[in-house]
Amino acid sequence: MSDAVAGRPFIIRVGKKVRPLLNTLIAHNSLVPDTPVLDTSLFPWISNMEQRAFRIIEEFRILMTQGVSSFPALRDISPDHTRIAPDTRWKSFFLYGYGNCVLENCRRMPCTARFAAAIPGLNSAFVSFLEPGARIPLHNGVTKGLLTCHLGLQVPQDYRNCWIRIDDQTLCWQDGKCILFDDTYPHEVQNNTSDHRAVLLIQFERPTYGVGRLVQGMFLKAVRRSAFVQEAKNNLAHWHALHHEMARTERQTSGLTV
Repeated sequence: MSDAVAGRPFIIRVGKKVRPLLNTLIAHNSLVPDTPVLDTSLFPWISNMEQRAFRIIEEFRILMTQGVSSFPALRDISPDHTRIAPDTRWKSFFLYGYGNCVLENCRRMPCTARFAAAIPGLNSAFVSFLEPGARIPLHNGVTKGLLTCHLGLQVPQDYRNCWIRIDDQTLCWQDGKCILFDDTYPHEVQNNTSDHRAVLLIQFERPTYGVGRLVQGMFLKAVRRSAFVQEAKNNLAHWHALHHEMARTERQTSGLTV
């Protein structure tokens, strides 16, 4: 057993005990409101992203011509998400994950990748894809050191039956528009439609100062070096290798077909 895996129970025990205190310190030293949903105008880059959304959506549509197989199930990449991703209907296409660039995917969505890379304090950027009937149960994020932004890429026609509830607010996505929230508040997602839903999910560092900034930096650094992140990174690399091998075999088989 590796040191990372062996140390996981210790990390979980310590993390659960100190997280509330760390989140309180970050919230008290936040330069933006500590509310479930935040005003997108707080961050000028969000308006800029909405203005360029047509390019991001165009790249997403080109990606979709290759089929849903381009999106691995999130639970397969990050087993720690199994509780909130109990089946394969929540899929992901990572460009960046906790500071790690997925070069192959960035090459397939180059404009989107360049824009994401320029976001101040970027932590992760990926396409979050929900199949019809997918549900993400009520849960809380880990740290107030990160904020989450969703840009609508493909919203079901029956958009009112595809929603995210954050604390006591229910929001519906719109193509080319963003919502901004703090995922440490209880939140859940349901796609009660016959269509797919896709958003560009951006996680970035909350603007903070003083002790909160110090605590935030130390916590995020520890998470990025943790077994959770390293395992997901390795699983993604394995998925890509397997996917390429399957595609190569399929091409060879097709070439032999008369």
